[in-house]
Amino acid sequence: MTRLEDRDLLSVQEVRDLVARAKEAQKCLATFSQARIDELVQAVMMAAMRNSPALGRLARDETGFGKAEDKTLKNFFAASSVYEAIKDLKTVGIVKEDKVNRMFEVAVPVGVVAGLIPCTNPTSTAIFKAMIALKAGNAIVFSPHPSAKGCIQETVRILSEAVVSAGGPEDIFGCMSIVTQEGTEELMHSRDVALILATGGAGMVRAAYSSGTPAIGVGPGNTPAFIERSADIPTAVRRIISSKTFDYSTICASEQSVVVESCIERGVREEFAKQGGYFLPQEDAAKVARAIFTPSGGMNPRTVGKPPKFIADAAGISIPDGTVLLLAEGMGVGKEYPFSHEKLCPVLAFYSADGWEKCCEQCIELLAFEGAGHTLAIHSSNEEVIREFGLKKPVSRVVVNAGSALGAVGATTNLVPSMTLGCGAIGHNATSDNVGPLHLINIRRVAWGVREIEDLRPSTPSTNGLDGAALELLVERVTAKLAERLGL
Repeated sequence: MTRLEDRDLLSVQEVRDLVARAKEAQKCLATFSQARIDELVQAVMMAAMRNSPALGRLARDETGFGKAEDKTLKNFFAASSVYEAIKDLKTVGIVKEDKVNRMFEVAVPVGVVAGLIPCTNPTSTAIFKAMIALKAGNAIVFSPHPSAKGCIQETVRILSEAVVSAGGPEDIFGCMSIVTQEGTEELMHSRDVALILATGGAGMVRAAYSSGTPAIGVGPGNTPAFIERSADIPTAVRRIISSKTFDYSTICASEQSVVVESCIERGVREEFAKQGGYFLPQEDAAKVARAIFTPSGGMNPRTVGKPPKFIADAAGISIPDGTVLLLAEGMGVGKEYPFSHEKLCPVLAFYSADGWEKCCEQCIELLAFEGAGHTLAIHSSNEEVIREFGLKKPVSRVVVNAGSALGAVGATTNLVPSMTLGCGAIGHNATSDNVGPLHLINIRRVAWGVREIEDLRPSTPSTNGLDGAALELLVERVTAKLAERLGL
């Protein structure tokens, strides 16, 4: 009989077995042509599409976060939209050739990828990472969040069966069933894991980057949404509410604050109220802050991905019937102002300032506090202001006249469809891109010699008959005179 305290050892052993099998499966996959890889990716996409509603319900029931119908839509997006974006990519063999400059490039799979999956978007993120890993010719072993283990395991099972049914190797997708910190650490530190693809909390992402294994992780989001005076206010408010309430704000790119010009503040407030937003009185706002954050300042998992009524009940306050979104006055930015933090629930901070320049400064202050490198949204008809925001904001993506939750991931914009959004160096990430298959391959470059070493030597300049020693002496004298003039 296995003792409870041995779970860590069992988890470590399971990870070693999963990685070993994945390594062998990837060796087999590496022999497949582009056409065969593409057939497998298509099979995975179709299986994910067929099972998206069931997996959405399973994720909602297991985690208690969000809405089943919205999780279903995220699953559809991770399968269909991502597939359409990657299906024609060259990821096998020669992917680029330059006959003029005598070079060609070869795609090389990294090998075995470690996929760390969060509880907020569990099934959609697993679908996404499985598809891009497979497209790049890699195997992937998943470490699921403990509170979403069941739905992630089921997703991996379905996708694995699809690969095998399409003639692919078994074990190309693996998933931990005994989830412990020790097991996840073993996965991240394994010599046979080539790359970590980490999505989750800041602590987990930091652990991935400090593991010694190359990692692609994402930073926290804290998206400000700026409404400029030229915006269509009813449309802007509708888009923000739809985005912030989608899956009850479990997407990291969802809006966290609204920043408006003072000259339109009244109209914006009225429009939010008209569309189901409720501005919390100061006393009630303090109660909500205590409900959605822990005493240490972290998000309370009990209120993540929950509707406004649940949050109100948890805070011990009353809100009007039909409320879809709670708004709190943004009194400032920093640890002492809880609403300036990321809030993975339908609660928005509200700020106003005079003129777009001051609003710009407010957005930068929010991002500098939390969410640098991630996403900013702007609602405006002023192309000059939009360009200024695009040029100067410390983010990796600016979403214009669209909700940021689905705009940043590429669902309602033409950004690369992705469930993993890099934040760049400013966000302490390895990339600022929307991550895709090309981030999971290495490029081997084959280059012909086109010059001889003799061609690299500069031709000897005329020295008016001076030999080498005389020329060196002349250079020294000139250098000394120049130094004297400069006072050196």
